[in-house]
Amino acid sequence: MEVTKALSALQPLYMKDNVEIVTEDGTRVRGVVRSMKTTQALTRPSVKIERPDGEIVKIPFDTITEIIDYNQL
Repeated sequence: MEVTKALSALQPLYMKDNVEIVTEDGTRVRGVVRSMKTTQALTRPSVKIERPDGEIVKIPFDTITEIIDYNQL
């Protein structure tokens, strides 16, 4: 997914619970959107998701294939 598309899809979900992100390799991470870094030098734009067990997972925007908001279902 393009960085701009991922960012625009994730911005309204910031700090919301029950969001799932699927990556290119099939990894699924579900939890709360905690942080979105887009302009730091020398780093890839990424999103951080806090899972229910408290673990924080960092996912680069360019590996995201799908964003699912279970709050809308």
